[in-house]
Amino acid sequence: MFTGIVQGLGIVTAINEHHQLRTLQVRLPENASDNLSIGSSIANNGCCLTITAIKGDEVCFDIMAESLAKTNLGLLQVGDAVNIERAARYGDEIGGHIMSGHIFTTTTISRIEDTQNNRTIWFNLPDNTKSYILTKGFIGLNGCSLTIGEVTGTEFNVHLIPETINRTLFGSCQVNDCINLELDAQTQAIVDTVQKYMQQHADKLKIY
Repeated sequence: MFTGIVQGLGIVTAINEHHQLRTLQVRLPENASDNLSIGSSIANNGCCLTITAIKGDEVCFDIMAESLAKTNLGLLQVGDAVNIERAARYGDEIGGHIMSGHIFTTTTISRIEDTQNNRTIWFNLPDNTKSYILTKGFIGLNGCSLTIGEVTGTEFNVHLIPETINRTLFGSCQVNDCINLELDAQTQAIVDTVQKYMQQHADKLKIY
């Protein structure tokens, strides 16, 4: 379980290719490597990965072909940065919202609007997410817990404060960047339940 509060940026230091598998080696940000063990989970751009080896402040993750195809981890190259969050522990403060680290889909940045102290980023709205992305709802983008701002028929946006801009990849992002998207599980469950109920009782709900 994760909370969407990114602890800093990790740097990809090595990539090793295997049959339908990629091993990613990442140098963790300061203090993120304390008390780690093989088998621990760390979110990389919001994707929950299991540590397979520890080399000082660098750790390795094995990524399956399915994850490479469904997330932006398949696009990473040596030297690229990733948003890093250690798994939450019982008793930790949840400053964001509960996230699983399971990416639903990806989206792309459509435009960026900068003001003196804020940044608004617009994303393309994937067709299979339209029911779940709601104004003032929660969303996970590259592992960041964010509040949805405006939603149109084709786009949605989030507003970022300087802390988020400085701590995460969203400080250096560009238009057309591919972003991992995790839907809020509670929103998804409620919407799916309501839609299922309405389908099952369509005849009773008709207005004559």
